[in-house]
Amino acid sequence: HDRRVLQLAYQLLNDHGDAEDVYQDVFINVYRKLPSFRFESEFATWLHRIVVNHCINFRKRRTRRDTHEQHVLETEDEAFAPFPTESLDPERELINQELGAQISAGIAALSDKQRAVFVLRHFHGHKLQDIAKILNTAEGTVKNYLFRATQHLQKKLRAYQEEGLC
Repeated sequence: HDRRVLQLAYQLLNDHGDAEDVYQDVFINVYRKLPSFRFESEFATWLHRIVVNHCINFRKRRTRRDTHEQHVLETEDEAFAPFPTESLDPERELINQELGAQISAGIAALSDKQRAVFVLRHFHGHKLQDIAKILNTAEGTVKNYLFRATQHLQKKLRAYQEEGLC
């Protein structure tokens, strides 16, 4: 579970250092609270709920805004990777990089709950019912968060779509 926890933390925080801090806190917390796990849900659901809550609390506590929110990571385990660019021409590669940066910026601009729902649904493949359990909220609320997040990203990427670039 460790790689998925780190990836989820990064996708919610958009900063490697912050994600690693949350990652460590999550596993310390999980270790301490493991005896209280009641097997009423899957372990992964319980774990993702802890990660999401830690990330939301971390963002609330953090007072400084870093400049890394506008950048896409260039490492192989990049969270919001642009489309593959192996055989693309330089112009298309640049467009894909810009699109990837816009997607990252759009996701970073979402509210904590919207970002959590969007990432859990589209990057981790969770069903809406599972996301509702992770966030301890109603499924209708999850649908609302997902709808709003999708609307926001569509507006952010409309120019690319109108130009036929995506």
